[in-house]
Amino acid sequence: MVRLCAVLLIGLLVSLDSVQAAPGRHPVWSVGYHEMTFLDPLDLQPMRAIAFYPSSDREHQSLLEGYSVEAGEDTKVAIGRFPMLMLSHGNTGTPLALHDLATSLARKGFVVVAVIHPGDNSKDHSRLGTLSNLYGRPIQISQAITATLGDGMLAPLVNAEQVGVIGYSAGGETALILSGAQPDLDRLRRYCQERPDDHDACNTQGELIVDRDDLQPVPDPRVHALLLMAPLSLKFGRHTLADVHVPVLLYSGDGDKLVAFDKNAAALARKLPTAPDFKLLAGAGHFVFLAPCNEEQIRAMPALCTDADGVDREDIHRNLISEAGRFFTHALGKPTRAGMQTADQ
Repeated sequence: MVRLCAVLLIGLLVSLDSVQAAPGRHPVWSVGYHEMTFLDPLDLQPMRAIAFYPSSDREHQSLLEGYSVEAGEDTKVAIGRFPMLMLSHGNTGTPLALHDLATSLARKGFVVVAVIHPGDNSKDHSRLGTLSNLYGRPIQISQAITATLGDGMLAPLVNAEQVGVIGYSAGGETALILSGAQPDLDRLRRYCQERPDDHDACNTQGELIVDRDDLQPVPDPRVHALLLMAPLSLKFGRHTLADVHVPVLLYSGDGDKLVAFDKNAAALARKLPTAPDFKLLAGAGHFVFLAPCNEEQIRAMPALCTDADGVDREDIHRNLISEAGRFFTHALGKPTRAGMQTADQ
């Protein structure tokens, strides 16, 4: 009996030791954010980006440009090298409108760098409809990648070999150019002749303002995966997408009245050299990808905050965040040396 008890005790201790040694899924991270300023490659004037990263600090809530964001400024970073995701917002928009996606991916072990595009954001529309905006936005994202890799706080945190891009609306066009797509401006002209009532795509009657004739589309070989949400992609045909060889997760709503679904996401899904993972959201409109709104935002911005009957934005975002995390982990790889300790700051 004593021998049996001893055997059972040893077995229990071995079992407990095995449980303690078994690796967990990953540490439970909070989110920090870090503001960066660097030079816009188009005119060498300062531009901004906000990086959201895994943190081992306590939970924080911050108010950023009117958005309540679950992140604290310059909180302790988690030890490890994490994949980096660049976020490109839509025309006249702000990446903070996608804050829940950015912070949720940071919790999953990604560094999400949200770029504010000069001349095409919520406070500055000066480059809207210009050639410099079409070709300049991707160059700005490339500059943001370089700036992140040179940032004293962020450089030790990111893996330069694990870079993806998240593009919403016009940010999808930006992401495609970064991965090798070549815009065909004749396609825009033809589209605007067919659909002159599309005031968003055809606000300059299908003719971009040639404010810079020295610019051209510049891909970035550091980009290895794309998440596209309601992408503006009507300037791309099959032949101009031939050099896009990175995996793509593509989302669109079939109720999108702003970026015509049939000429953009649906056409893009057919024409990419490798078929994307295409998620079509029934009844969803263009703004369903923006973070769910609070009561104050619903009153102030009803067009951006209100979805069609039967469309559950919160449920869509839960699924989007889960799928995005799974996609980028598979496409880029997992963090390395991600542990429970934190770096001294």
